[in-house]
Amino acid sequence: MFRQTAFGIALSTLVLASGMSSTDVIGQTSTKKSHKSDHNQVLSMSSRRVTSPPAVTIKSTDLERSVFDQINRYRASRGLPKLSLNARVSRQARIHSQNMANGKVPFSHQGFRRRVNAIPIRYRSAAENLAFNLGYSDPAEEAVSGWLHSPGHLANLKGNYNMTGIGVATNKEGKVYLTQIFLRTGR
Repeated sequence: MFRQTAFGIALSTLVLASGMSSTDVIGQTSTKKSHKSDHNQVLSMSSRRVTSPPAVTIKSTDLERSVFDQINRYRASRGLPKLSLNARVSRQARIHSQNMANGKVPFSHQGFRRRVNAIPIRYRSAAENLAFNLGYSDPAEEAVSGWLHSPGHLANLKGNYNMTGIGVATNKEGKVYLTQIFLRTGR
């Protein structure tokens, strides 16, 4: 959809990569199999809260915190335990978002195993949600909303995980890339 703004016509786009999850043998730190839901990307265009990309000021740490808070509010509303935010997991999520934003890797789950294996935490299972968007005044809200309306992403959000990390990066065109990694640690 297009929306007329003071800056002209702005196109707002939200793209989600299918949620990815992996289950490991207890106590291992490497994945045995990864299960991908539908590889097709979902393209959703909306006119809500749209601004011209140059008018949006992005502070990555604020967006990361916003995603974390929104996900935990959703989980609490469904009677699920809240996730803890881990700096080491967030570091890997941030690196992936930066690499996608800089064009070093495609917008995809490519390298998922490598990312989770680089986290020095023993885990039983892992999953990842990705999104990128352009032209929204609240990129975090748009990403979470998109994930909540996508079966694969929603399964990860509601999954049996206890730890998460979130990374956000923006490129020079104003595209905001978001990566959320989920881990299940312990027994």
